[in-house]
Amino acid sequence: MRLQKYLAHAGVASRRAAETLISAGRVRVNGRVVSKLGSSVVPEDRVEVDGKRVAIPVESRYIVLNKPEKVMTTMSDPERRKTVADLLPAKVGRVVPVGRLDYDTSGVLLMTDDGDLANVLTHPRYGVEKTYRAIVRGRLAAKDVEAFTEGVRLEEGAAQPAKVRVVRNTAALTELDLTIHEGRNRQVRRMLESLGHAVFSLTRLRFGPISLGALKPGAWREVTEKELAALRVIEQRARTESR
Repeated sequence: MRLQKYLAHAGVASRRAAETLISAGRVRVNGRVVSKLGSSVVPEDRVEVDGKRVAIPVESRYIVLNKPEKVMTTMSDPERRKTVADLLPAKVGRVVPVGRLDYDTSGVLLMTDDGDLANVLTHPRYGVEKTYRAIVRGRLAAKDVEAFTEGVRLEEGAAQPAKVRVVRNTAALTELDLTIHEGRNRQVRRMLESLGHAVFSLTRLRFGPISLGALKPGAWREVTEKELAALRVIEQRARTESR
């Protein structure tokens, strides 16, 4: 990469202004002054302007995976069960799950190497919403819906109120969408089971601004620009609140 382009990408100055810095002898590469325009650098080079090191920010990866059932939300497993890492090709690089989905739960899982964003999205303080599609045994009664909206009581204390949308309701089973903004262990399953509804299947449809859509089980994609912008809004809001 041309040195002036490198400086521009590093946010030092515009490309034309960077050329002026180079011509003035204010730029060093690996300890040596470089004043010739058109000089090239590689990522491993140490570039300094007025004695201060500069570098191009490393672009993070943001991957949306449809985690199938019977897959661990970990990068490795001592019992040699399949993990989410096994579903991604090497070209993706090392990304890790943001939060986790249970072994028997499928659906949308964000994976990234952006640790700052991951910390925000999983921190209880910021309450990122998550929507699950559940199929459970029996008919969901009005009192059950009321229990969700008031906060289902669990062993460790009452869960925060959840949003419920009934998709299908028969005597044998109920299909519903449940939206929560907590991240307790197996929370959705435990809430449903505490009301007497055994869970047949559970799929996460949405994580914050990221929806599962038509992504097939085991398939993955990059986040869209719109999704990434929405994630940045959450991150910026968190930074503002923490000041």
